[in-house]
Amino acid sequence: MSKLIPLEFKQQRIMTTKVLAEEFGTEDKIIQQNYKRNEERFTEGKHYYRLTGDELKEFKANLHLEGNLKFASELILWTDRGAARHAKILDTDEAWEVYEALEENYFNPKEEKPTCIEDVLISSLQEMKALKGEVQAVRVGIQETKDKIEGIKEVVSLNSTDWKKDSKNLIVKIAHKIGGNQFINDVYKEIYTNLEKRAGCQLEIRLTNKRRRMAEEGVCKSKRDKLSKLDVIGEDKKVLECFLAITKEIAIKYGV
Repeated sequence: MSKLIPLEFKQQRIMTTKVLAEEFGTEDKIIQQNYKRNEERFTEGKHYYRLTGDELKEFKANLHLEGNLKFASELILWTDRGAARHAKILDTDEAWEVYEALEENYFNPKEEKPTCIEDVLISSLQEMKALKGEVQAVRVGIQETKDKIEGIKEVVSLNSTDWKKDSKNLIVKIAHKIGGNQFINDVYKEIYTNLEKRAGCQLEIRLTNKRRRMAEEGVCKSKRDKLSKLDVIGEDKKVLECFLAITKEIAIKYGV
């Protein structure tokens, strides 16, 4: 077997018809004829790759092809299994001997181990770097899992005891998950819209009525203006429970 320049396609060692014929001690046309006569025994993507058009142009651009191959409009590349199939069809001692050598030294070459101390050190450092990267990836994964667990705890623990503060913190986290503080109002809007549909209430009307009652009671305007929809939600137990449930659902929806 001659010293071959390795060719790869789709991360797989391959061989042209010309090189395969030379290695097996036969002619290109014999390989081509054997393929045509036994075409049903060859599977594209398993025994060979057929290159045409842009794919062929790209392959040629990365290689220094000689002779007719440079101008070929189609090129067949044989894989390890394709070479084995041709050796079986030729069925000569030379073909089988060459294939065994190709399989061991060309298609499945053994990784050369470092011999000098410098190469050994470089190899060890590369392995340590790879291991460090794997450990870091595991740590990141563990931290992400912890964060998710903490988020789930926060969502589950949301209740009517200190609901205003807790729901506000959760809504801020939802907004940050979406993209930042600028989305806080959008999150509230989504919650309120779902709440009005599910609880059958109109928060804006309830808020207006509450402000009017406070005005009748003589409460100053500045205090009335500070009221929000959360204040009227807290006055109705059913609406509050619905609000908390929807907030939890949206937190889970956005992966908080």
